[in-house]
Amino acid sequence: MTADTTASDLRPASSAGGGQVVLVIGASSGIGRASAVQFAERGASLVLVSRSATTLHDAAADCRAAGARAVEVVVADVLDPDAVQAAVDRATGTFGRLDVVVHAATVMAYGRIEDVQPDVFERVVDTAVLGTFNVFRSVLPVLRAQRRGDVVVVSSLLASITAPTMGAYVTAKWGQLGLIRTLQQELRELPDVHVSAVAPGGVTTPIYDQAATVLGNTGHPPPPVYTPERVARAVVDRVANPRRLKQSGFLNPVIIAGFRLFPPVFDVLVGPLLRVFGMARDTVPPTTGNVFAPVPEKESTRGDYWGI
Repeated sequence: MTADTTASDLRPASSAGGGQVVLVIGASSGIGRASAVQFAERGASLVLVSRSATTLHDAAADCRAAGARAVEVVVADVLDPDAVQAAVDRATGTFGRLDVVVHAATVMAYGRIEDVQPDVFERVVDTAVLGTFNVFRSVLPVLRAQRRGDVVVVSSLLASITAPTMGAYVTAKWGQLGLIRTLQQELRELPDVHVSAVAPGGVTTPIYDQAATVLGNTGHPPPPVYTPERVARAVVDRVANPRRLKQSGFLNPVIIAGFRLFPPVFDVLVGPLLRVFGMARDTVPPTTGNVFAPVPEKESTRGDYWGI
């Protein structure tokens, strides 16, 4: 929405044919793509955003096949505030309003804190924290003008615990959750504007193969491993049932309780368990993965893992 847009410029939901207008950021892969398809199945009009043009258009084709009322695509990086604003403007300019924003864009890196390259660490953290800030800055004027709307951010179990060799991602997700919780407090005067977070544990998405790593191997989703479609259902459900933070993983509360209540025991166990259940048995050279640029050939809804 441009600076001179007012609430009267935004059509109410009923005048656009009934389907929701949904902006999905990080829509070319994983949970973002699965969420876009599920909104499409409900007849939504979609604006899909990603850095990866090729796979973004593949995701758009999936959404059209699933029954989307309309689909627009915007190639953008969440670290480019002008590009994020352009995506929001595409939604309001094309469809007249913005009902739901799903923010699922993220990148990940593996390595001990002293081994991860500083620019990799910074980019992982910036994508989650500054990227989320850019999304909020662009969508909030629209939602405040409408006095209604939902934002759902895909968080992580690692926003509530820590794990060795995942310091960049942990820092990113803790910072992102702090930003989310602050915004939830700032929007209390608008009861029909909701900000929710969904925190999955292990999910069978390609993020593990796309992550930067200096460990000599790639990551693996730790059990219990959910499918992206299952997490996407939790994302879609937050529109009807907003929550400050919804854990999407039946062991998440147990793990968080162990981290908070029994830190000495947690610290002894987390490293060995991560090596056994959270690391692949492969060999790869050091790589920056998709941290600085997309890797389209590794983008899809699901990765090469089994999920429930």
